[in-house]
Amino acid sequence: MRILIIGAGGVGSAAARIAVRRDFFEALIVADHDPTRPQVLIDELRDDRLSAAQVDAGDAGSVAELIRIHRATHVLNAVDPRFVMPIFDGAFAAGATYLDMAMSLSTPHPEEPHARTGVKLGDRQFEKAAEWERAGLLALVGIGVEPGLSDVFARYAEDELFSRIDELGVRDGANLVVDGYDFAPSFSIWTTIEECLNPPVIFERDRGWYTTAPFSEPEVFDFPEGIGPVECVNVEHEEVLLMPRWTDAARVTFKYGLGDEFIQVLQVLHKTGLDRTEPLRVKGVEVSPRDVVAAALPDPATLGDRMTGKTCAGVWVTGTGKDGHPRSTYLYHVADNEVTMREYNSQAVVWQTAINPVIALELLARGTWAGQGVLGPEAFDARPFLELMAAPAPQGYGSPWGIEEKPLP
Repeated sequence: MRILIIGAGGVGSAAARIAVRRDFFEALIVADHDPTRPQVLIDELRDDRLSAAQVDAGDAGSVAELIRIHRATHVLNAVDPRFVMPIFDGAFAAGATYLDMAMSLSTPHPEEPHARTGVKLGDRQFEKAAEWERAGLLALVGIGVEPGLSDVFARYAEDELFSRIDELGVRDGANLVVDGYDFAPSFSIWTTIEECLNPPVIFERDRGWYTTAPFSEPEVFDFPEGIGPVECVNVEHEEVLLMPRWTDAARVTFKYGLGDEFIQVLQVLHKTGLDRTEPLRVKGVEVSPRDVVAAALPDPATLGDRMTGKTCAGVWVTGTGKDGHPRSTYLYHVADNEVTMREYNSQAVVWQTAINPVIALELLARGTWAGQGVLGPEAFDARPFLELMAAPAPQGYGSPWGIEEKPLP
């Protein structure tokens, strides 16, 4: 296996730091628009299998050419979702397996954005599923942590724990604190603005996909391992578009623990137009307001030594257990920033995102996972993934996951 990681930011760098401890690949190329960024990472890791490259992630032809030059067999997209389609198309043109952690962007319904879906997350990729299948190629989409690990948990819950699922409720929360900053998101602010200000999508089996208002239906969810109660709200996310395709859940939701201050900042950005991506002319220069916001805030990849706390991702599953009795279960994974910084020099949020595509790549290399077309994590057997994740190193990745029974709703 020859892996090309496109993007040397926080998640791409964390993926490389995790992968170099494994022996399932022959070569790993890290590419970025700025050639100095991957080179710094290569110099840090000092592994003969690694090399650096430059790429224009917005140009499918450039991506395909780089794949061919390095004879890459697998492409991991580690840049923000603006670049999904060029990388996706470039991988197809070059005949490579494709993986991403966020899917093609959505467009709200022009007339009823808070009731009906427009172009949904991933629609542009699924439109090309038949082409990928005919070509015998695989695009494994949404294999980060959320989406990704949460989708693996959903597959596991349906196969192993429940005979009927009333709801798959993805719940994400943290108690992370960044010292020295009044406001410092722990993940890409560009992506965070996109997913938090777009109309959230909900799925119901008898209704299909529909939308609601941003930050709707607040609920307090009690997260495990010392994080505690966090208010969560509806947010647009890929799981709601992926899980119904491969599970029989009657309802699928995604709620994120943002906090009042974070929501207020996002609302101000929206009211002032600073969330927009369309360029404005400022003193003769074309600039995207959202890019300016991102440039004004600290790079999340550099915040690890200022962060404390934990982040938790998981799925709250309600329905009927295999024993025929009502069941309410939270399947989850927690990353402690102190541990991820000490062991991987990566802050917890990006590390928790990055470990999952690396595990998936190893399962693909072994032949444990295989498929054709455009597939989500739910399309694969969850048990090998979760076993490999939890097994102590060097056999596995030494990152246990948990199950917590919850009061019935």
